[in-house]
Amino acid sequence: MFDPALLWFVVGLALALAELAAPGVILIFFGLGAWIVALSTWIGLTSGLGSQLLLFALASTASLVGLRRWIRDRFSGHVSGVQNPSVNLDEFTGRPVLVLEDLIPGGSDGSVEFKGANWSARSTESIGSGERAIIERVDGLVLVIKKEEEAS
Repeated sequence: MFDPALLWFVVGLALALAELAAPGVILIFFGLGAWIVALSTWIGLTSGLGSQLLLFALASTASLVGLRRWIRDRFSGHVSGVQNPSVNLDEFTGRPVLVLEDLIPGGSDGSVEFKGANWSARSTESIGSGERAIIERVDGLVLVIKKEEEAS
């Protein structure tokens, strides 16, 4: 009814596209396994369903075990080649930001723009919207900032 190679290719494509919606970098390896089966079926190495399923299981598992850590490390969002969050976050210290929402000590967190993205921020001093400030440190996902005049 359907060409098995084409069916495996479509299954691989669906798994690769599903990876875009699912976190964890896992489905892409099953998609890769399906594409390997599609290729082996197309060239005639795996004609039966049993051999196709066996190759799918082996190829998916091998690619998952062998490549997942390497792929995940490349796409984890750090700003440098050093995959150490404490080192990468220290690079923020001393960098300028633009305050988007007023920061009031003891109040709720405000908002700043840093590297083209909005970040939550807090400060021990009042800083108004539109002012420039300097990052003192990073506290989780919140930037702790101070007025630019005090940083110089």
